[in-house]
Amino acid sequence: MRRVNIASPKFEYDPDDPAGFTAGMFRYGPLLGASQQGASVYELPPGQAICPYHYEYAEEEWLIVLEGRPSLRHPEGTDQLEPWDAVCFPPGPEGAHGVRNETEETVRVLMFSTVKHPAATVYPDSDKIAIWTGNKADDLITTRSSGVDYFHGETGSPNDPPASPGS
Repeated sequence: MRRVNIASPKFEYDPDDPAGFTAGMFRYGPLLGASQQGASVYELPPGQAICPYHYEYAEEEWLIVLEGRPSLRHPEGTDQLEPWDAVCFPPGPEGAHGVRNETEETVRVLMFSTVKHPAATVYPDSDKIAIWTGNKADDLITTRSSGVDYFHGETGSPNDPPASPGS
């Protein structure tokens, strides 16, 4: 049996995260050998958010507040959560959420979710969509407005050579 104690995690901060999205993360699912569920503890300094407002199409996500009073933006508005509040974000637009620390105290939350590939994440504020394949080289983030027609770049016959890039 593998065991991890999340009482005093060692948070990693990504130096490439922009201002407003500087959150420490302790991703412990892999340490436990998890393959179907993902789990992380996030540390949010004042004024920071975990990630942009978004919703998932393949995954159900859960949040449990461990410390502090984070603000939770959701489709009906924004609520301030309390320690030990739990929230479920179902797949699709009704599960849209953004977690931010608008207080002067550090916030810690536990988030866990199913892990499925392929998956799609929609970021409505910036009109982006991300496709997560399970293979980083094939993952894609683009604006939804840049979509192309289903037959874009296809030829009329299965024996025709593939279209050249940019056609």
